[in-house]
Amino acid sequence: MIVAVDGYSSTGKSTVAKLIAARLGLTYIDTGAMYRAVTLEALRRGLIDGEGRIDEEGLRGCLGEVRVGFRYNEERGQSETCLNGETVEEEIRGMRVADRVSGVAALGFVREFLVGQQREMARSGDVIMDGRDIGSVVFPEAEVKFFMTASPEVRAERRYRELLAKGTEVSYEEVKANVEKRDYIDSHREVGPLRRTEDAVVVDNSDMTVEEVVEMMVGIIRERTGRRGEKEGGRV
Repeated sequence: MIVAVDGYSSTGKSTVAKLIAARLGLTYIDTGAMYRAVTLEALRRGLIDGEGRIDEEGLRGCLGEVRVGFRYNEERGQSETCLNGETVEEEIRGMRVADRVSGVAALGFVREFLVGQQREMARSGDVIMDGRDIGSVVFPEAEVKFFMTASPEVRAERRYRELLAKGTEVSYEEVKANVEKRDYIDSHREVGPLRRTEDAVVVDNSDMTVEEVVEMMVGIIRERTGRRGEKEGGRV
């Protein structure tokens, strides 16, 4: 079984997908983290300048040396993103990467590289995967598709509080500008643009708690797939 969760940035896709995975015993794959990891590698190699311009040939040339994966952390009870064997979960969540990831994700050769890995990962069993084009491009045959959204103001406020909790010094205005910039780039890129497919269930969680969203989505998954019993040990 494949559950696709697409939607705008900072709508809580990853948080919700992880909780659903734990409830239903699915394997969670964070595709957004994969693009963030490639972006981090590009930044480390100096392939993105201060204006956000990407050395596309340089990035294309080094992709063969990039290894993105997930390592399960027993203490935290969840998987963490690894870049060439190094755990980079915290580093890829900062504004430095957030400001550049949409530009990197818009590159066709980067998407081709990571989509191949994502499809390979899904062969391991039942999965829930979140991103921008999971239901439209990566797995158009997914049994259940969701499209998550919320107002830009709500999403910016959530992201702002999340960054403050991590000790990141940032203003609300800066975060809101980043959210709006990513929305535009994600929706207008030529390859795999963010869009809702006709068979996707729209989830506007502007005024919903995480628990309410999870309950609703789990109910829809059960209704559409016949999956009933809850399982322990979903790896997220």
